[in-house]
Amino acid sequence: MTSPAPLVELTALGVSIWLDDLDRHRIDSGGLAQLVDTRCVRGVTTNPSIFEKAISGGAAAYAADLATLSAAGADVDSAIRRLTTDDVRAACDVLYEVWVASGHVDGRVSIEVDPRLADDTEATIAQARSLWSTVDRPNALIKIPATKAGLPAITATIAAGISVNVTLIFAVERYLEVVSAFEEGLQQAAAAGRDLAAIHSVASFFVSRVDVEVDARLDALGTDEAAALRGRAAIANARLAWAAHIASLATPAWLALADQGAHPQRPLWASTGVKDPAYLDTRYVIDLAVDGCVNTVPEPTLEAVADHGLVLGDTVTGMAIESAAVWQDLARLGINESEVCEKLEVEGVAKFIDSWESLRSTVARVLDAT
Repeated sequence: MTSPAPLVELTALGVSIWLDDLDRHRIDSGGLAQLVDTRCVRGVTTNPSIFEKAISGGAAAYAADLATLSAAGADVDSAIRRLTTDDVRAACDVLYEVWVASGHVDGRVSIEVDPRLADDTEATIAQARSLWSTVDRPNALIKIPATKAGLPAITATIAAGISVNVTLIFAVERYLEVVSAFEEGLQQAAAAGRDLAAIHSVASFFVSRVDVEVDARLDALGTDEAAALRGRAAIANARLAWAAHIASLATPAWLALADQGAHPQRPLWASTGVKDPAYLDTRYVIDLAVDGCVNTVPEPTLEAVADHGLVLGDTVTGMAIESAAVWQDLARLGINESEVCEKLEVEGVAKFIDSWESLRSTVARVLDAT
């Protein structure tokens, strides 16, 4: 079946479209496979919020497994790990042919370490290795947050030959630290004799949350100058991240790794569902289209792009000066990029922990009642 033209055009441009959602019904019903066949979906991302929604809202799909786990005396955390890793493993199998056809670049499915470990480097490393072993699929990605404690965990996990999705990136400055952590991990992997071509990574830059935070501050100012800057911060931020990515590929450190077969760490645009109804619902896809990026989208955004997306070609390359000017204008109004991004990182970790604790409560109730 032919996919909608906008999705075909984006894929031809070099944008890898991934689905930011997963649940067992979507896998078992063939719905995920259908999105691969008809919507150009080339990967899947998950996070604690997605699993909380999937398991708490999909009781029937998980009932048999929960009953078995309850009978076996499983505790809450081990039950959650069993359910989520089973789903990710099954999704990896659905995406396996995409993984092969793309030369192992796409066809990836991400699973995140427990968000409660965001400030614990060693525990993050241990769980990343455990998740990689448990999922046991070469097209998996282990998600590690780009917190200060997460950076050395990223290095150690890459060094162990494990492919990583670095998540919760907001600031370009932090992204540069992520690039360094990634490259250091590859250098350690090479020193250990690992095949660098087998290690893949993406760096997930969160988009819409930046506009939500900055727009609220602009609205509080209430001036015409502030109003003119609404909705410009997030896309500018991502475009600056892309410029930093391109610059990183020209450094001696990266060129040496590339000579050994290393793959670039692709920027991934996350949080691409539009939160403000005043904005076009395709903007975080159409305005961030560039060859070599990944864009992970919730299904409503995917369908919006399929229905009325107007692909404009590469909307990122050459936009760095204009994007930097946006943040300079915001700074003149007292809106500081570093402060905004630091706040969003803290809130992002807290939101994922809240979702995880909600999921734990749901599973605990079911285990106790079974």
